[in-house]
Amino acid sequence: MTAPKTFPLEPTPIRVSDEVLDDLRARLTLTRPPLDERNADWSYGVPDGYLRELVAYWRGGYDWRQAEAAINAYEHYQVSVAGVPVHFMRKPGRGPRPIPLILTHGWPWTFWHWSKVIDPLADPAAFGADPADAFEVIVPSLPGFGFPGPLTGFPDVNFWKVSDLWHTLMTETLGYEKYAAGGCDIGGIVSSQLGHKYADELYGIHIGSGLPLDFFTGPRAWDFARKRPLTEEQSADVRARIIALDHRFAPHLAVHMLDGATLAHGLSDSPAGLLAWLLERWNAWSDNGGDVESVFTRDEMLTHATIYWVNNSIATSMRYYANANRYPWSPAHDRTPIVQAPVGLTFVTYENPPGIHTANERIHAFKTSPQAAWFNHVNVNAHDQGGHFIPWENPDAWVSDLRRTFRGRRP
Repeated sequence: MTAPKTFPLEPTPIRVSDEVLDDLRARLTLTRPPLDERNADWSYGVPDGYLRELVAYWRGGYDWRQAEAAINAYEHYQVSVAGVPVHFMRKPGRGPRPIPLILTHGWPWTFWHWSKVIDPLADPAAFGADPADAFEVIVPSLPGFGFPGPLTGFPDVNFWKVSDLWHTLMTETLGYEKYAAGGCDIGGIVSSQLGHKYADELYGIHIGSGLPLDFFTGPRAWDFARKRPLTEEQSADVRARIIALDHRFAPHLAVHMLDGATLAHGLSDSPAGLLAWLLERWNAWSDNGGDVESVFTRDEMLTHATIYWVNNSIATSMRYYANANRYPWSPAHDRTPIVQAPVGLTFVTYENPPGIHTANERIHAFKTSPQAAWFNHVNVNAHDQGGHFIPWENPDAWVSDLRRTFRGRRP
């Protein structure tokens, strides 16, 4: 038996106070925009003109209570795990034998970025799929990213420490003997650590990237291009791709790892500033063809931003990066592959490395790379549609790939 007969906790719906929402609107009213000439093309970052429109809508048009109601259509729980307050959302599985699945988000994600895949994973028959593929879906907020509120008493939080929390949550708090895990971005390496340290207690993991667990280890972990130097021998295509990826990710890694606390003073005080910082990543990291609202509607962007704002969580969310380097990962065993649980991976061509162009090339490049040796990979796929937020941007692909990873691995 892999799940308790009855769920052991009482639901705690999400509820943001009127006072917090009133304060948000007051701060938005007092926003002082910067001077931002000749930036309509986003070449200097988020343009003032577009942000002003979003801020005005956040203040006078966006309805958090409507979003809150949609979020509360699912079960929500708040528990203490090893002294750390944890919020998670749950959707019971409907099928002959659902297995528990914990899905972990990344940055600048929230738990709600999983909302498009939860129902198909929990109740596949309702979507025309095989009910034998059902999961009992558990979707926590990374501690310090949102609910149940500001994270205190855990200043050294990072991905591998959260993996220990998740294992305690799933096995001790919720009583599952064995479970599955999935994740992207930070959630991908949280899941990989689960598949490394607790392989015997997992059916497997499914992740949206193949980052090695030591990605943040080393004296210059914030240098995104440290393994991709520019050389005269490289083709113009490869050089352009290296530079484009630097523009997309290097400032994010460097600032979060080296100066996150300084930045957080501004972002915790100004909702407009917070929105701009999140928006830059949603725009640059999603496969949107130059129109971020083709991936995230304004209401969707503001729901995610509001979750960060009302919980004052930007500082602790950014600290994950510095702490992954300050408290570096070390292996729990010396067996190979390092991640011994069965691993499925979903890639998208929007994030292809330099010199790789098609989905098939991405699969081949991964399988023949040193990176692949980290994983007991059993299912590797790539897709032309979608960017960094794969379960949000291409939920059908994510669901299909994840189901395939766990077929034949259920009790």
